[in-house]
Amino acid sequence: MPELQFGITPPATCSYLPNEQEQLIVLLPEQNLNSALYQQLLALNFRRSAEHAYAPYCEQCRLCQSIRIKPSCFKKSASHKRLLNKIARVNWRFTLTDTPTVDYYPLFDEYIRYKHADGSMFPPTPEQLSSIKDCSWLKVKFLEQFYNDELISVTVVDETANALSAVYTFFSEKVSVFSPGRLSVLFLLQCCMSEQKDWLYLGYYIEGCQKMAYKAAFLPHERFIQGQWHSFG
Repeated sequence: MPELQFGITPPATCSYLPNEQEQLIVLLPEQNLNSALYQQLLALNFRRSAEHAYAPYCEQCRLCQSIRIKPSCFKKSASHKRLLNKIARVNWRFTLTDTPTVDYYPLFDEYIRYKHADGSMFPPTPEQLSSIKDCSWLKVKFLEQFYNDELISVTVVDETANALSAVYTFFSEKVSVFSPGRLSVLFLLQCCMSEQKDWLYLGYYIEGCQKMAYKAAFLPHERFIQGQWHSFG
C-alpha cells in the first residue's frame, strides 16, 4: 500500500450510541483513491461515504467492528431457510445491476420517513441518496428486489476485485414483514458465489445495537477487532 495521509474529524454525537462521542479517520481527498486501494482499506476497517474512505477513530470506544463473510463458508440458519421458503411462495425476485432501472428516490424517501424519522438522515434529500450511491473511482452496483414486479428494496453495493460491500439498504414499509434487509445479504452471498468473490462486507457491527443484530446471525463471519480479523461461528 502506498504512503497515505489521513485527517481526523472533530468529536460529534455517535449515530448509534448516543452516550458516546464519535470521531472518524478520513483519507485526505487530494489522494487518488481507486478500487485496488479501497480493497486494501476495506480489509483495514475502512468504509466508503460518497467519495471518501473513513474508519472509526474514537478514543473512548472501540465497539464499531467491520464484519465480513466468506461466501464459500457461509451456512444458512434455520431462520434464513424459513425466510427463503417464505418468499418462494410469493412473486419475489432480485437482480444485481450496474445501473438503476428506475428513480430510487421515492423509495429512499419513504424508507427514511418511516424507519429513521428520529435519526440524523431526517428529513431525506436527493443529495443524501447521491452520497450513498455515487462514486467516481469505484464500481457501484445495485441489488434490486421486486415483489409482484414492484421495486420494493434497493441495496447499494460497492465492488472490488475480490469483494462486494453492502453500503446501504432501503425498502418499502409494506414489505418489512419479509425482512428485505436480511434477504439482501442472502442474495448478495449468492452473487458473490456466482462472481467468485472472496468476501461480502456488511459494514460495521456494534454488539448490543439492535439495528445491527441481524448481521451477527450470518455465520461463520469475521470481525475486525483491535487491528485483526477474528472468526465467529
